[in-house]
Amino acid sequence: MDSKFDVIKRAVETIDNQSKSIKKISEYIDDDFKNCIKFLHTIKGRIVVTGIGKSAIIGMKIVATLNSTGSPAVFMHATEALHGDLGIIQNNDAVILVSKSGNTNEIKDLVPFLRNSKITLVAITSDKNSFLSQNSDYFIKCFVEKEAGSNNLAPTSSTTAQLVIGDAIAICLSELKGFDKTDFAKFHPAGILGKKLNLKVKDLLDKDVKPMVNVNCGIKEIIGEISQKMLGATAVVENEKIVGIITDGDLRRFLNRNLEIVNAKSKNLMSANPISIGPNVLATKALSIMNKRKISQLLVVDDLKYIGIIHIHKILKEGIE
Repeated sequence: MDSKFDVIKRAVETIDNQSKSIKKISEYIDDDFKNCIKFLHTIKGRIVVTGIGKSAIIGMKIVATLNSTGSPAVFMHATEALHGDLGIIQNNDAVILVSKSGNTNEIKDLVPFLRNSKITLVAITSDKNSFLSQNSDYFIKCFVEKEAGSNNLAPTSSTTAQLVIGDAIAICLSELKGFDKTDFAKFHPAGILGKKLNLKVKDLLDKDVKPMVNVNCGIKEIIGEISQKMLGATAVVENEKIVGIITDGDLRRFLNRNLEIVNAKSKNLMSANPISIGPNVLATKALSIMNKRKISQLLVVDDLKYIGIIHIHKILKEGIE
């Protein structure tokens, strides 16, 4: 590597170049963009996104974002479209074509077939006078003055700009649809994000492990119940009603006060009126309560019936923080 080459400086310049390019394209968001969004919001079918080269890769990301934010979309490679994949397109669909120049051969070959099908076309390209723009129903300008590379050749800032335009389309459509957290959860059931939106207390609860002692149990039975069930706590019940909780922390604090523990009963050791939570509450809510109260366990109660204990480690183990 050339010792005179400043890697950090060049990296910062590349980032600055892309940042300025994104800032510039915000100036191109006008009534044409607004009208395009209104149209896409009304279609009965899907949004088909197509492109060639690196624009095709950006197109795939746009499709992923549209799908995850409530706008059904599918990707169709421009070259493969000419070899059978045109069958993807249905009558009620709209097609977004992504192309830096708007004049690539594959795009020129594809557009006439799309026009013959009377499908509405949306062009994301840099030149309003390009073949693609002139033959589309909607034109979204995506122009950058310079690519990030010193040779101004490899698509860098231009593809970043395309990506941002795609995100702008997806977000506008999602908000027009009233897409909310509940909708988002339906489309993201897996992974940490999905767990935060979907995982409930009952999903983490082992109903066969339900530590419980009565108010008159002695220390040996209490310690045995806490140790055997391995949740660091036990509920204290009287006449089938929860009256308290005893945690391993309660036992340590009792000992630290130099109190006689040998003859102590549950009612002497417990914390009365313990906090409880329902089984259908999200695990994130349970974690929030535990963090706020600085506790490690919550009693789980369903219609006043004690059904178990949820431990903070059980939630953290799922990757929820």
